[in-house]
Amino acid sequence: MIRSAVVEDVPVIHAMIRELAEYERVPHEARATPEQLREALFGERPAVFAHVAEDGDGEVVGFAVWFLNFSTWRGVHGIYLEDLYVRPGVRGGGHGKALLGELARICVERGYERLEWSVLKWNEPSIAFYEALGARPQEEWSVYRLADGALRRLGSAQG
Repeated sequence: MIRSAVVEDVPVIHAMIRELAEYERVPHEARATPEQLREALFGERPAVFAHVAEDGDGEVVGFAVWFLNFSTWRGVHGIYLEDLYVRPGVRGGGHGKALLGELARICVERGYERLEWSVLKWNEPSIAFYEALGARPQEEWSVYRLADGALRRLGSAQG
């Protein structure tokens, strides 16, 4: 079962974010606290959203955290999937596909024209899963990021 996350899901979402960071080999980069997640997802003006996947017993076993993006070329919003994670013991049970299916349903229902995300180049199981659903890599684009010291230096120079 897929449903919108509720505030009571924050501890398990936080735990799975830590699990995802371990899987992606960068546990030191997962610095978000449960309080930060609670505020981002359920504060006065949330700009990020989450859905969870439950198993047959109602236990949360996966999540998708996403936010809106915007295509200036198409003139409409889309969804950017920040993180998709399903616990290893239940992978292959359809939870990941159901989470992506729910986000695709939201896109179609709201007139959004894109559902996008990034995947690590070494993560072959995820790449195969996404491509089996019809997703295609955007080979002509590279992701760039300003963070930490570089972000502060550039931001300070504008002050």
